[in-house]
Amino acid sequence: MSDVADKLSYFQAITGVEDVDLCTEILTAHGWDLELAISSFTSTSNSENNNPAASSSVTAVANGDAIERFERSGTGNNGEAVPPGLAWKIITLPISIISGSLGLVSSAIGLGFWVAGGVLSYSLSVIGLSSSGRGGESSSAHLVLATAAAAEAVSFVSIFEREFGDRHPNFVTESFMDALQRSRREFKLMFVYLHSPEHPDTPSFCVETLCSEVLTGFVNENFVAWGGSIRATEGFKMSNSLKASRFPFCAVVMAATNQRIALLQQVEGPKSPEEMLTLLQRVLEESSTVLVPARLEAEERINNIRLREEQDAAYQAALEADRARERQRKEEEEKLAREAAEAERKQKEEEEACVKAAREATEREAALVKLREEKGLSLGPEPEKGPDVTQVLVRLPNGERKGRRFYFTATIQSLYDFVDSSSCLEIGNYTLVTNFPRVLYGPDKLSLTLKKAGLHPQVSLFVELNS
Repeated sequence: MSDVADKLSYFQAITGVEDVDLCTEILTAHGWDLELAISSFTSTSNSENNNPAASSSVTAVANGDAIERFERSGTGNNGEAVPPGLAWKIITLPISIISGSLGLVSSAIGLGFWVAGGVLSYSLSVIGLSSSGRGGESSSAHLVLATAAAAEAVSFVSIFEREFGDRHPNFVTESFMDALQRSRREFKLMFVYLHSPEHPDTPSFCVETLCSEVLTGFVNENFVAWGGSIRATEGFKMSNSLKASRFPFCAVVMAATNQRIALLQQVEGPKSPEEMLTLLQRVLEESSTVLVPARLEAEERINNIRLREEQDAAYQAALEADRARERQRKEEEEKLAREAAEAERKQKEEEEACVKAAREATEREAALVKLREEKGLSLGPEPEKGPDVTQVLVRLPNGERKGRRFYFTATIQSLYDFVDSSSCLEIGNYTLVTNFPRVLYGPDKLSLTLKKAGLHPQVSLFVELNS
């Protein structure tokens, strides 16, 4: 609260002091450090409470016109006026109940807090459970104090059960503020019991009233119950804050706005189970106009959130299914495109191979024709008959005969050139032979002349294809 007016208003609400000038002087003396001023004021109040003579002036200030108590049980017996209804109390409850180092602010203005369902950040320093957090020590200090308060709650329940048995309101084993937060989350009022072990009325109240079957069942069903011993730190602080003057002491509170707590009912002194039940039923009935709609609205809000989450999940699932189908479609299209491209590539390669093969065949055929022509030209003109001329007759595999005259000085190679140029045989894939006697004229005899080879003056040769 950086604003001076806000700090001043907050200090008045916490301390219960209405004198603006006095509050201003106190805050100024402490450098407008709100927490330091409140701590100093409440500590002074504690020390003065131990000295009745010295505390009279403070009591007069703290319990003046600014303090308005909801008293007592409101049974209406013995001619006492029945307190106004809960709605009137909540609207006209601008009060602060301050005592010692613990400040319990009771205000129910703005009960829309329950309907809004927002998470309040309760200031634990208001009830003496935490500091404002100078430096990095606030979180650890808060944890230590909260743990200590929870340990006190566990100890209280254990001692209570040892003395009065297991049947009792289900006191939560948490600190007061944690229990208050629980009541807010569950849309219930909070039942507070302050235990005074030495008070003479305590044993009978606990056995006959607090632990009675009817009251225990009613409290457990409709309230969040918290109990504390006034001999423990938090119980003592709560007794000071609620200004408990008689015991046994019970109260009904609820969380309100602006870090405040609404005190809806307090019961002091011994009461019968019937009287307690009547008081609690009345408070519950009067608060139902706020709690029930708030609970229903919260449930509706939760259901709406759950519905939106389910719708979002269904939408996401449908979206993912669409994406999966789209991915599958694209994968199939890409697969078909790859297959088509591969088929086209293969077809193109085959076509190119065919073209190449045809070209090479044409080239080979052209080369072969040219080679035959060259071989034919290499033979020269055919000579006329004469003593130096050899008559050659070649029988082809198909029965065709080829004849020509050669000078006896011509070589066996000339005979091969003649066969190559005048037939369709594959060049180099055959051998010229004579049958009688059988002689093969292979590569080793190509350089022999016809006369030297014994083929003059005439010879018949056969073409024998190489296997």
